[in-house]
Amino acid sequence: MRFGCKRGIHSLRVQLTLANVVLLFLGIVAATAVSVMGMRYYLLDQIDSELAKTRDSLGGSQLTMEMIDGLSELAIVRERFLQQDDEQARPDQILAVVDGRGDTVSLAGFTPSDVQKDFASAVADPRALAADAEPHDIRVRGDAYRATATRLTDGTYILLATSTEAVHRGVAKAIRLDLAIGTLLLALLACLTMVSVGRRMRPLEDMVETSSAIAEGDLTRRVPSSREATLEVEQLRGALNSMLQQVESAYRTRERSASQLRRFVADASHELRTPLSAIRGYLQLYDKGMLREEAERKRAWARVMAETDRMGRLVDELLTLARLDQQPELRFRNVDLSRLVRDAAEDLRMQQPERPVSVGADGALLVHADESGLRQVLGNLVGNVRTHTPADVPVRLGVERADGVVRLSVADEGPGLCEEDAARIFDRFFRAGGGAGSGLGMAIVQGVVQAHGGRVAIRTAPGEGVAVTVILPART
Repeated sequence: MRFGCKRGIHSLRVQLTLANVVLLFLGIVAATAVSVMGMRYYLLDQIDSELAKTRDSLGGSQLTMEMIDGLSELAIVRERFLQQDDEQARPDQILAVVDGRGDTVSLAGFTPSDVQKDFASAVADPRALAADAEPHDIRVRGDAYRATATRLTDGTYILLATSTEAVHRGVAKAIRLDLAIGTLLLALLACLTMVSVGRRMRPLEDMVETSSAIAEGDLTRRVPSSREATLEVEQLRGALNSMLQQVESAYRTRERSASQLRRFVADASHELRTPLSAIRGYLQLYDKGMLREEAERKRAWARVMAETDRMGRLVDELLTLARLDQQPELRFRNVDLSRLVRDAAEDLRMQQPERPVSVGADGALLVHADESGLRQVLGNLVGNVRTHTPADVPVRLGVERADGVVRLSVADEGPGLCEEDAARIFDRFFRAGGGAGSGLGMAIVQGVVQAHGGRVAIRTAPGEGVAVTVILPART
């Protein structure tokens, strides 16, 4: 099952798209506001400049009402301001003259029109308007104007106004255009973001799918690489795959350990059942009075003791393996490994005088190790030779230091092992060819050596004997 992005507000794809759209929207609003304000300011500044120029021209001429008709300087005023059409609802420029009492008066022979009267009425205080250098916003018949005034030498005021409706229409048109283009850009950005985020999130969807497959039991699944992945996603993919590899390895190890434990318990039960059955059988014979002869009773007693010893050795070996599995603290100190090798060789000579034993352990070779553990290793290796090879087969024990490690070897010239038996020689309860013993000796050897930080190697072939080499660090 493929887990895509859910269509909801909690979807990362939707949230990223909304974030981009909101950011672009704020950018468009800010840019539109700045551009509109700049355009409005520029256009109004042009109108204010024209009004100020006309006002200064009239105010600086020292005119009176009697002098207006004969001055050529007012030609522009007559042309632009005085020829007003009362029926015109929205003139671009308005000029009105008011006396000191605020009443509208005629100018240059023209009777004040209704627009001029409305304009004069809209100006509440001509004196304040003339005193301010900046034009003011007023409304005449509901239309917006920029107005200023100047005072003539005889005390009358000339009011000047220019319509700003064109400016407002231009600003409104610019806003509508910006909104239309902005809406189109927002829609385009939303679509592109959804597509782009979808491609970028595909590796995350693969991770979800892989995790779900692993949760269902497929531990071999890994997150595939993607051509669209970013550096961070690739790093996450690599870390996740590494974690999955460790999880699979840990799971396999646990399964293998559980299987080994089940086999170990089964083998241990089988090994313990054999001596217990023998002991129970002889005790039943004794209890029923079937051992009438003294010789029979002695033989039964000897067999019971032998089986008891065998069971005791088996339990001791199991305890040793259990302690090694728990990684016990070994008592490390300087140990003369050459002396231990010579002691093991001497013990073998005493047990099997007819066996040729050679030793390559001259002088002293000190190692930092647990002496009892190394003696157990040597005892098990020599015991294997004694148990599994004829008594006249030569054996060689040797120890040397080379390449920063210490090598302890025990080699015989016996029948050797086949490849399959050699591969399982360190398995617990494994006995090559069904031989004698508990099958725990080599497992104990490997456990003790690994506890010292070393390893065990074996070289064998049918008819070529067995050579076991224990490799220990020079300083453990």
